[in-house]
Amino acid sequence: MLLLTTLVLFGSCGNKKEEAKKAPIRVKTEIMTTGSSATGQTYVGIVEENEATAVSFTGMGVVKRVLVSEGQAVGRGQLLAVMDDTQARNVLTGAEAQMAQADDALARYTMLHDAGSLPEVQWVEIQSKVAQARSQLAVAKKNLADCRLVAPVGGIIGRQQVKAGETAMPSQAVVTIMDVSRVKVKVSVPEAEMNAITPHTPSMIEVEAAGKKVSGGRIEKGVVADAMTHTYDIRIHIPNSDRKLLPGMVANVRLMPTAGSGSLGGVSLPITSIQRRADGSLFVWTVDNQKTAHRKAVTVGPSQGNRISIESGITAGERVVTEGYQKLSEGTKVSF
Repeated sequence: MLLLTTLVLFGSCGNKKEEAKKAPIRVKTEIMTTGSSATGQTYVGIVEENEATAVSFTGMGVVKRVLVSEGQAVGRGQLLAVMDDTQARNVLTGAEAQMAQADDALARYTMLHDAGSLPEVQWVEIQSKVAQARSQLAVAKKNLADCRLVAPVGGIIGRQQVKAGETAMPSQAVVTIMDVSRVKVKVSVPEAEMNAITPHTPSMIEVEAAGKKVSGGRIEKGVVADAMTHTYDIRIHIPNSDRKLLPGMVANVRLMPTAGSGSLGGVSLPITSIQRRADGSLFVWTVDNQKTAHRKAVTVGPSQGNRISIESGITAGERVVTEGYQKLSEGTKVSF
């Protein structure tokens, strides 16, 4: 019986070893690369228009028609809306009548002046009245023209704030025209990471809603921090000739600080992947070509965000375990 029990136990252990060999531990890994791609930080940003122009009537009146809709592309000089111009036309008619009367008086007084029978004071007075009539006529024409709202710039209609039948007030925006030939991506960056960002920091931006992945351009750095979050806003310029990127879209932004701007040098790893032995030495788990895990001692340098630079022990091209290392031991088979 004792011999039989021993054989069963050994058989059971053998089966467990076989099962362990057949079931590699699932982990997440990262292949070490040099340069900024290994040290970049990932953020979430919002697409903004390059510029927004609020277009409004200069006077008060009832809007008769709005000829554009939200999202419509418009060109410079295109008619956007029309205001009721009845009063403006009446004023213009009166100004034209006064101008005609002044011109007639000027013609009659000119003959008297040329004959030398008109006092100089009256001649100056009639000329002044003609100038006033001419000025009033110009103002009346301008008021009538202002009943037609035209686009001062080209772009797309972002928001329509006044509808037909409503009364528009002076300087009240009727529509907003957005320039999206270029857009900006606004990102909130923690204050500790602002020093690593320059106006020429490389970036990669992906907008899933538009199906686009593009390289970012010049960066505008904000100088006022959010009092609650202690973050600063930066804005990354992006060309958008196909106008697929629209304001409000969510963007995944990867900033890749360049050398000399406070960035990490060489290769780097997530801080959580660095393990510490009982004697205080540091190590990471690496995976070889046979998908076997091995401990490797490392020396670390400065950290930035959630990553830390590796000064020695790991070189570019090696695969390092970043998640799932808790169950590993030397020689463990892994999958990823």
